Amino acid sequence: MKFTDKYVFPEERFAVGIEETTGKYYLSIPVANSYVEYEEYYEMDPDQYQACPANLDQLKEMAAKSRARQNDAKLMVKPGRLRGSPV
Repeated sequence: MKFTDKYVFPEERFAVGIEETTGKYYLSIPVANSYVEYEEYYEMDPDQYQACPANLDQLKEMAAKSRARQNDAKLMVKPGRLRGSPV
């Protein structure tokens, strides 16, 4: 998979982009465990992506749900046993 960020929101600590192999859109958040920092990628629908960045409030809500692990069904890469926590 090749994730390419198109919009980065440093103050909100998330990014929005496209996975080049599948053409799917995503919102990513940074996470870390005791060994490594990495990103989790959550699939978003095309309408959400096309509205970016004007839909910042909606994106912030999606990021908050993702950090609270309420969006796990949309994870594009399933986490391993040492899943990180949001940073």
